[in-house]
Order: sequence, then structure tokens, then C-alpha cells
Amino acid sequence: MEAMSTAPKIWTRETGLVEKRDVWDAMKRGFRGRCPRCGQGKLFRAFLKTADNCSGCGLDFTPHRADDLPAYLVIVIVGHIVVPTILWIETNYTTPAWISFAAYLPFTFVASLALLQPVKGAVVGLQWALRMHGFDDNPPDGIPPV
Repeated sequence: MEAMSTAPKIWTRETGLVEKRDVWDAMKRGFRGRCPRCGQGKLFRAFLKTADNCSGCGLDFTPHRADDLPAYLVIVIVGHIVVPTILWIETNYTTPAWISFAAYLPFTFVASLALLQPVKGAVVGLQWALRMHGFDDNPPDGIPPV
């Protein structure tokens, strides 16, 4: 077990100079499936598998921890679109049950699949912009890597 450093940190002008990371730009780039730093390299190597690093700037994507947040956000987004639409249609029109199932279920499925990768990219971009989970160049002492 490593002992934590008790030496005080001395803050200077140089220690405060870090790369500026715009949250919205990083999330937009991630939403498009591009590197949150440069916007050039691909973020994904498969449908939901992130690449190991950016082909443009070399940013390491392995420390990201998106976990279940993208799926949760997709459920919230699609639910807020589908449920009011279904309620509006069912209260204003009389449709047979088979038509309802034939229309609502495929739309929900396709919308969920279509949003899953862009939302995961936006979450990875948010993590990079906020320096979360190993995206920080100078992590604090005493915190083990994930």
C-alpha cells in the first residue's frame, strides 16, 4: 500500500494553465461519433465499442466510464417522444390494437437504436471535457487509476 504524499502543493501560474475544454463542443463532437478533443478521429470502432485512441490527435479513450448512462438517457428521450404521441393518437382516434402495436413498437425500437451511439458519444465527450475518469492530465495524488 502506498503512503499518500503529505507535501503541500505549491500553486503557481503554470500549474493553473491547462487545456481549455468546452463542454458543448466536446459533446457535439462525441454525438457525431468524433474525437471530443480534435473532432477528426473516430470515437467508435464498432457500434458501441470505443476506439482505443484517436487516429487524429492520439487521445486515449480507454479511461471512459459511460456504463448505463447512455441507455438511461435514450429511454428518457424516446419515452418523452413516444408516450405523448401514443396518448394523443389513442385519445383522438380509434385504432385497432394490431395497428397500434405494428406502429409503436418498431418506431420505439428503431429510435432507441438510432440514438444509442450518439448519446454514448456525447457522454464520453462530457467526461473528457470535465476531466473525469482518467481524462485528466494531472490526476490528484493518492487516487488509484480505475
